[in-house]
Amino acid sequence: METQEDLRGFNVLFTVTQIVGGLLCVLVLIWSIVYRGGFGWSANPPLQFNWHPLLMTIGMVYLFANSIMIYRSLRNKRKKQLKLLHAGIHTVIVLFILIAQIAVISFHNALDIPNFYSLHSWVGIITMLIFFAQWIFGMITFLYPGLSPQLRTTILPLHVFFGLIAFVLAIATSISGLLEKAMFVLNINYSKLPGEAVLVNIIGLIFVLFGILVTYIVTHTGYKRYPRPEDNVLLTGIPD
Repeated sequence: METQEDLRGFNVLFTVTQIVGGLLCVLVLIWSIVYRGGFGWSANPPLQFNWHPLLMTIGMVYLFANSIMIYRSLRNKRKKQLKLLHAGIHTVIVLFILIAQIAVISFHNALDIPNFYSLHSWVGIITMLIFFAQWIFGMITFLYPGLSPQLRTTILPLHVFFGLIAFVLAIATSISGLLEKAMFVLNINYSKLPGEAVLVNIIGLIFVLFGILVTYIVTHTGYKRYPRPEDNVLLTGIPD
C-alpha cells in the first residue's frame, strides 16, 4: 500500500525525545529529594507538596507527550489498539493529576496559603479543563461504539489541535510553577545562582527542549500515521 509516510530520522529523533523526557522526570525527582527534602503527606505539608511537581511532570508532560506520539511510535499496531492505549494513558494521567492537586491544595491549606491566586494556577486550571474535556469527549467520540465515522472525521482535527494546545500549555504551566516555587524558596538568593537555582533553570530549559521535540514529531507530515487497510474493520468485522 502506497502511503505518504516519510520516516527518515524518526527513530533517532524519537529516541532522543524519550531520553530528554526521561531526564526531565529524573531531574525533577532529584530536585525534590536533594533540595526540597523528599516526599511525605499531611503530617509534613512541605514534603506533601513535592508530589505535585513530580506527578504533574510525569503525568501532564511525559505521559501526555507519549500519549499524543503513540500514533507515530506504534504506527503498525491496529487503530483500535492505539485508541485504547491512548485512552488508557490519559486515564492514568487523570489519576496523577488528582493526587497532585490534592497534594498542593492540602499543602496550601495547612500553611494558610491562598489557593488558585497565581498566574501559574490560572493557566494550570485552563490546561486541566482542556485536558479533561479532551479525555471525556475523546472517550465518547472515538471509542466503541463512538459516533458515526463522518462525525469522527469532522471532530478529529479539533481533537488533535486541542490535544497539542493542552500539551504546550502544560509545558508553560510547568515552567511558571517551577519559577514560582524557586522564587518562594530562594527569594533574593535566586539571583546569586546557588546550586538549586542552577538546577531549576536547567530543568526549565529541558521542559522547553522536550516541548519542541514532541511538537515537531506530532506536526511533521511525514511522521503521521496514514490509514492502513485494516483500520476500518475491527476484529469483529464491524466497520470502525
